[in-house]
Amino acid sequence: MATLTALDQVPVRVAPARRLPQLFAGLWLYGASMAMQIRATLGLNPWDVLHEGLEKRTGLSFGLITAITGVLVLLVWIPLKQKPGIGTIGNVVLIAVSVDVTLAILPAPGGLLPRITLMTLGIVLNAVAFAAYVGSRLGAGPRDGMVTGFCRRTGVSLRLTRTVVELVVLGTGWLLGGTVGIGTILYALGIGPLSQLFLPALTWRERSRPACGSPRT
Repeated sequence: MATLTALDQVPVRVAPARRLPQLFAGLWLYGASMAMQIRATLGLNPWDVLHEGLEKRTGLSFGLITAITGVLVLLVWIPLKQKPGIGTIGNVVLIAVSVDVTLAILPAPGGLLPRITLMTLGIVLNAVAFAAYVGSRLGAGPRDGMVTGFCRRTGVSLRLTRTVVELVVLGTGWLLGGTVGIGTILYALGIGPLSQLFLPALTWRERSRPACGSPRT
């Protein structure tokens, strides 16, 4: 599949001025999109449903639960032969900061229509942000890396793989007491197709090097 070229990490020394801004922007927007869905109060995305469920069961903070879950998911990378990169570390740090900053400045909408609009924009932005930071080819985050790892090892499309993973996570979080709403369902069903839609356009591709003696274009 053509979109799987985004799974191949390229060393950070290659075109850093082009790829690092895309990585950081994608991670920041990913955190912002999460905050948008939280403020819409129409249901959390599947992973945050799981985080909230674990928070209720353990009494640990939401942020700590998120970090612990990320570490556990990274263990799944071992049999999938996924390698972490700078994007993996940035995912843990930058997204957390972005969520907090966005929540601090983004007010909760009052009416149902503004909430639906915010929820929809949050889901679409989440898919764009995912495609941007994964497409920088600097290393996926723990959860997205697990999804793309399954794609790479099985040959199953990103759309199907991510949708299945999100639905499994959603069910587990709901059983643990996490909050589920219409936004949760729409996210779980829509994020896979949307991500696959945006990924080709946002995937960085290295230009072919000219042959010796050939003029540069």
